[in-house]
Amino acid sequence: MIRTCTIPLVLAAALVPVQAFAQDAHAAHATEAPIAQAAPPQAASVPDNPSLPAGEEGAKARLEKSPRHGEYADVPVPGGSPIRAWVVYPERKDKAPVVIVIHEIFGLSDWIRNVADQLAREGFIAIAPDLITGKGPNGGGTESVSSRDDVVALVRKLTPEEVDARMNAVRAYGMKLPAADGKTATIGFCWGGATSFRYATVQPDLSAAVVYYGTAPEAPALANVKAPVLGLYGGDDARVNATIEPASAELKKLGKSYEPNVYDGAGHGFLRAQAERDGANRAAAEKAWPRTIEFLKQHTK
Repeated sequence: MIRTCTIPLVLAAALVPVQAFAQDAHAAHATEAPIAQAAPPQAASVPDNPSLPAGEEGAKARLEKSPRHGEYADVPVPGGSPIRAWVVYPERKDKAPVVIVIHEIFGLSDWIRNVADQLAREGFIAIAPDLITGKGPNGGGTESVSSRDDVVALVRKLTPEEVDARMNAVRAYGMKLPAADGKTATIGFCWGGATSFRYATVQPDLSAAVVYYGTAPEAPALANVKAPVLGLYGGDDARVNATIEPASAELKKLGKSYEPNVYDGAGHGFLRAQAERDGANRAAAEKAWPRTIEFLKQHTK
């Protein structure tokens, strides 16, 4: 069953200073298998559905078969070092909106790159920045770190100021791409989901924000949200879901758009872990992803 709440959008009057950084503790996943650049965790297979991003175990193979143009780019950051990003272009003759893909606490993995490729399949320019660029051994990013636990530790050390500066740089980079049409949105997962929601409180020119199983910001920050927000949550994820109702009530009071969808039986990380929870995660993915694309297309026209 899906429980949906939709609230109409009214723009906030002004932007106020950055609020406290939303914490999306993800410790339960910190001991999973090594990051996707090494060996993906073993899981029961599910039938491949080209209309969805692949689950983690199939992400690399899907990327290798993609007909779309994907490349790494160095994104300049004012006052700082460039950050590495994976950029995928859609196959279309007109200009396209940009969607910034914010990685999980596991960094820029093959799975996140596969999500970016799937967004490009739907007509978006997708940019997936490695937000721990420069934090790894010898100044590397996710690719330089030997274990998933170490990636998690580096992501946890990021400050909201660092994240905002890097996100703003990626957004500016995307808007300047010759193939971009000037509209930008964010989509994030787990830690990245909380970051997507929080970024909507500090970037007034965002067109839309999608939150996959990420915690909501505290009430004072929500006054700054101008973009419509779509939330997609597993029903068996009480830690994250405890933040839905307070955010929903506050945004409703403020007259802002927040649509939370909760998928019964699904767990945290259901889009990545589609083979888990006896089909509930896959069922959630099959409902959440089409809604994601519909929402992004609606708000980046």
